[in-house]
Amino acid sequence: MFNTASTPVNPEGAVRLQRQTGRARPVLFFRQELGTVVTFVTVGLARSGSLWDDEILSRLYLFRESDQMSAQEDKPALIPPLTETILESISDGVFTVDLEWRITSFNRAAEEITGVSRNEAIGRYCSDVFRSSMCGETCALQQTLKAGEPVIGKSGYIVNASGERIPISVSTAVLRDTDGRIIGGAETFRDLSEVEALRRELGGTYRVGDLTSRSPLMQRLFKVLPAVAGSPSTVVILGETGTGKEVMARTIHDLSPRRKSPFVAVNCGALPENLLESELFGYKTGAFTGATRDKPGRFALARGGTLFLDEIGEISPALQVRLLRVLQEKTYEPLGATRSETSDARVIVATNRNLAERVSQGLFREDLYYRINVVTLELPPLRRRKEDIPLLADHFVRRFNQLQQKSVQGLTAETLSLLMAHDWPGNIRELENAIERAFIMCTEGEITIAHLPEGLTAQEILPALPADIRSAHDILDEQAIRAALERNAFNRLAAARDLGIHKTTLFRKIKKLGIVLPKQKDRRPDPTSK
Repeated sequence: MFNTASTPVNPEGAVRLQRQTGRARPVLFFRQELGTVVTFVTVGLARSGSLWDDEILSRLYLFRESDQMSAQEDKPALIPPLTETILESISDGVFTVDLEWRITSFNRAAEEITGVSRNEAIGRYCSDVFRSSMCGETCALQQTLKAGEPVIGKSGYIVNASGERIPISVSTAVLRDTDGRIIGGAETFRDLSEVEALRRELGGTYRVGDLTSRSPLMQRLFKVLPAVAGSPSTVVILGETGTGKEVMARTIHDLSPRRKSPFVAVNCGALPENLLESELFGYKTGAFTGATRDKPGRFALARGGTLFLDEIGEISPALQVRLLRVLQEKTYEPLGATRSETSDARVIVATNRNLAERVSQGLFREDLYYRINVVTLELPPLRRRKEDIPLLADHFVRRFNQLQQKSVQGLTAETLSLLMAHDWPGNIRELENAIERAFIMCTEGEITIAHLPEGLTAQEILPALPADIRSAHDILDEQAIRAALERNAFNRLAAARDLGIHKTTLFRKIKKLGIVLPKQKDRRPDPTSK
């Protein structure tokens, strides 16, 4: 049907490319014996059953035809009736432009997605019709016309005729005449609104405020957070360095009735005692040399809101006495003051120390310990919630893409497997730093092992991985099952209920993953079993 002597890709090759990549690719064909130009717009594969069924029933070729003379004169080509019918039936928006960036064709889906009718669109500049995040230097079609190469699946958004922001995925191609000269460009775009809505819905399952987790340990905390946030009581957040204690405190504040008032954070371990006292309570003019004006303390700045005291276990016994009075009496005296001031700030404290142990050692006041220990929330270290690593890594990739204006697509399976094998002594902060370092080394595509910090790829870490590097899915399963077994003293029935799966499924997975269980005598009996 086509004479493809002067094209690098023929129809069958385009179909093979579609099968390999799952994407359509624009290709140009010439029907020279009729003196016409046939521009191939896209390739589609009609499949049986579901989208993932590999059996191809038919092939769909969408093309447009014009005579050679009209193409050379840069006039819009007429679309044959059958091809126009097919273009009108597909769900992706399709439009073409000439070299002056004026729209020459506009299908039905393009009308529905943009809210602009065909009659309004044709003849107008594409930037007037598509108010897009990709207009200007980042325009995918402009990049295609400059480089002569198609752009596939670039993400962005447009603002439709109603002013709504619509997320889209764009693919572009060059239109050429029989002499190979560029006569315009074609673009297809897909509405991703439903995909984004589903992503937000799924994300909400694993997210509370700025906290992200699918770990059963964290899910238990998520369930009590609304009640804790609604209470005015003091909260103690326990956890190792880097587990996200301040993020937890901010989340409690954001969920509380105090969310419109200030959130003030102080690291008690980073300041010497005399400076920390003035930071907390403030001072009056003349309180000490250099105090030339009044300065409000953090308790005053957090009035009506939340005061977060990180590393509370590091404060001195003398300062502990003053803090105890504020918590009990809701009053304090700034340095050099002659009268007390009141504070209604809610106090949230955090520590990576064992406060009960410090009380027994005489390093922390017992009365202060019981005063602050009203509600205790313990954040597990990342090594106990490794099932969260893919979720957290994806979160950091999206965040750094936004901050650094990049389009890194994620992590390779091998990279994710290596991250899953690491113990993360620095917890979430260490993981965030590793992803940030990878962004420096990775400019496009996916993050590979070569982009990670040397400490993660050192030889002493690699032997922990199996020779064939297990899939991330198996690692996730193993981490979740081990955590459930530990929580239930290796009682398999209780662990199965905890995971929400049938006991037979759990037994099969334990055997498949090679998880070693303690001897029967060391397991806790199931209290619900008969």
